[in-house]
Amino acid sequence: MKKQLTTFLFAFILFSTAVFPQQSSLFIPRNVKKSYDSGVRNYDGTPGAKYWQNHADYFISAKVIPKTLTVRGREEIIYKNNSPDELRRMIFRLYPDYYKKGAPRDDQIDPRAVTDGMKLDYLIINGDTVDMNPKNGFFMRRGTNAMVSLQNPIPAGGEATVETAWSFKIPNYSKQRMGAYDSTSFFVAYWYPQIAVYDDVDGWDKFNYGGTVEFYNDFNNYNVEISVPEGFLVWGTGEIQNLDELLKPKYLERVQKAQQSDSAINIVTKADYTAGSPTIKDDYNTWVFKAQNVTDFTFGTSNHYLWDMGSVVVDSKGRRVIVDAAYKESSKQFYKVCNIAIKSIDYLSHELPGVPFPYPKLSVFNGGGGMESPMMVNEGSSSSYAGQLFVTSHEITHTYFPFYMGINERKYAWMDEGMATMLPFEFQKNNSKYDPLLQNIAGYSNFAGDELEMPMMTPSVFLFGRAYRNASYGRPGIAYWVLEDLLGKKEFKKALHEYIKRWHGKHPLPYDFFFTFNNVTGQNLDWFWKPWFFERGFPDPAIKNVKIKNGKAEITIVNNGIIPVPVDVQVTFADSSQKLIHKTAGVWANGRRQFTFSLTAEKKIEKVELIKLKMPDVNADNNVWENK
Repeated sequence: MKKQLTTFLFAFILFSTAVFPQQSSLFIPRNVKKSYDSGVRNYDGTPGAKYWQNHADYFISAKVIPKTLTVRGREEIIYKNNSPDELRRMIFRLYPDYYKKGAPRDDQIDPRAVTDGMKLDYLIINGDTVDMNPKNGFFMRRGTNAMVSLQNPIPAGGEATVETAWSFKIPNYSKQRMGAYDSTSFFVAYWYPQIAVYDDVDGWDKFNYGGTVEFYNDFNNYNVEISVPEGFLVWGTGEIQNLDELLKPKYLERVQKAQQSDSAINIVTKADYTAGSPTIKDDYNTWVFKAQNVTDFTFGTSNHYLWDMGSVVVDSKGRRVIVDAAYKESSKQFYKVCNIAIKSIDYLSHELPGVPFPYPKLSVFNGGGGMESPMMVNEGSSSSYAGQLFVTSHEITHTYFPFYMGINERKYAWMDEGMATMLPFEFQKNNSKYDPLLQNIAGYSNFAGDELEMPMMTPSVFLFGRAYRNASYGRPGIAYWVLEDLLGKKEFKKALHEYIKRWHGKHPLPYDFFFTFNNVTGQNLDWFWKPWFFERGFPDPAIKNVKIKNGKAEITIVNNGIIPVPVDVQVTFADSSQKLIHKTAGVWANGRRQFTFSLTAEKKIEKVELIKLKMPDVNADNNVWENK
């Protein structure tokens, strides 16, 4: 009877686990919770049986006119509504409206940068021409969004065909993530009418782009034709389909050689430009690109940028990723960027995250700042090799987060910026004199607990300035590093791989990340997620007491804050010898505020101190005990 009862209880537990969703102690907003309770997402961190996301095929034909800094284009979009909902309206992104007079922006721009925004010639949806007069109630532009009421709603599982033509001016002042970097060199991004995301949490993504927070896009297919004047080269998302129709034979031979080379080869040099145009045709040439299952398309073009190319093997099957860099002659550090990019991709593919680079190529364009897009990086020239390596590896890491993972950067910038901060820590340190981990620890410790510091789960659209950067870069970068130390590199990597495996090509939420790590590690890490991601607070480990008796020392450490961090205790003996004891953040598990550990003290202890160097800490005054 006892055996039968045990069998029954075991079966009941299994049945309960399968039927009733595993609840979490984390706060889950109502709009997010409905996705889990309806079976779209699961509480174990996996996509649910009812998971869905929408998709589009973009066919774009565009022309760049350097003299007027103008891009003109036409496009056709085939939009698939995979949602269970009938769509009675559509929302389009018109990002050039950021520069429109009177547009809402997070910061001021140079008055010379103000334009008319994006000019739409027409908009046709399923054969119905949209009346774009806002007075008639069918079409409204607000900020960078355009909302269209549909005459014929798109049914669940249905499709819509969108046709439009447009034009805009490339910014040459206040170049926000894109622009004209000289009279004939342009990086063109956020440039075509784009359908916003409709998802299982918020429906249509209606957040305006104000210049701070970034983007959130579906996974789409792109067939793009870029027409540029003779002599201009183009680097873009995806693979070029007609290079043999564009380049003269000697440059094609260099490209073919570079595609099998483990290091950079010069494709087009200054001497080549002096000798004549590297392209074949006169007047305008059309560069054809194709990209599958990516979240955006960007491109760069110039008629004088130098061009390097190489490749790197990213998996055990020998698959090569093509890597190239386009840059101005005067940029001293950019001569090294192609090789930096090759090394970065090699590290990301084989070390951390240790997932083969998911796309066939990567181009780095010498524009300004540091900005990422699928298979493209736009970055400025750094004054040092370390700076160039840092920005290049950071932006390339974004290939995984947010592009491979489809993250909503508007709400959860920490899900990608934090990963792009932490994952290349070791690579950046080992390949330069710069230690980004120490810099991030110092920066976070300086700001932690400040009145303006907000929890990372605060939607990014509500954060600005230092609060935004801390919640998106510094604090999450350190949190991921502390988590890796807590779990151990092997277990952290295992959980990260499973998260990537489950959610690449989809739209993960923070809870999908939290629940996956809980599920894979077999630990309820809510005690860690809550203070780091949900709560206001700071780390302040301190030495509470040291008791020495009979050759043993009992050392008690207390956390005067709430953020769980690793603890490094350095013990100095009378003979000046030292011993370092490392404790992971696990010593604070489940809300513990203090812990005590013992140490054999065969020699007299002179001093015990907490080493702040690799330990986030807002107060160093309580870190030292001296045996007086």
